[in-house]
Amino acid sequence: MAKRSKIVTLPAAVKAWLDQALFEGNFSGYAALEAALKAKGYDIGKSSIHRYGTNLERRMSAIKASTQAAAAIAAAAPDDADLRSAAVISLIQTEVFETLVQVQESQDMDPVERMNALSKVAKNIATLTRASVGQKKWEVEIRARLAADLCKIETEVKKSKLSAAEVIARIRGAYGLDQGPAPV
Repeated sequence: MAKRSKIVTLPAAVKAWLDQALFEGNFSGYAALEAALKAKGYDIGKSSIHRYGTNLERRMSAIKASTQAAAAIAAAAPDDADLRSAAVISLIQTEVFETLVQVQESQDMDPVERMNALSKVAKNIATLTRASVGQKKWEVEIRARLAADLCKIETEVKKSKLSAAEVIARIRGAYGLDQGPAPV
C-alpha cells in the first residue's frame, strides 16, 4: 500500500491555511509554500504540495463548473416538468461517480475505510436513483397532461376555426401564461 500523504495528516488549521494559500496563489508558488510549511515545523516537499494542489484545483474546477452549470440550468429550464431537478440529479450522479472512481483508485486508504466509503457511496446512489425515478414519473405526468390539454385545444380550434393569435391566447390561458408579455 502506498504511503499516506503528509498533507492529509496535517492539523486541520494548517491544512486550511495551505488550502487558502493555494487558492490565493492561484495554485502556484510551491517552493514558497514548502518554505512556509517548514517554518511552521512541517517538512513537506514542493512535489507533494504540487500533487495535493493539482488534485485540489481539479476538485475546485469541477465544483465551479457544476455550480455554473446548475445556475445556467436554473435560469434556462422551465420548472413545470422539473427539468432543473433532473439536471441537478444528473450533476450529483456525475460527482458521485467521480468520487467512486477516486475511492477505487486510492492507494492511501485503509481497506476498512475504503469499504465504509463505498458503502456511503452506494447508499447515496440509491437515494439519487429514487429521486431520479420520482422526477421521471413527474415529467411523464406533466407531458401526459400537456398532451391531453393540447388535444382539447386542437379540437376546439378545429371546431371554431380560430385565428393563430386566438389559438396562442387560448394556449397561454390554459397554462396560466396570459400574465405579461410572451417570452422571447
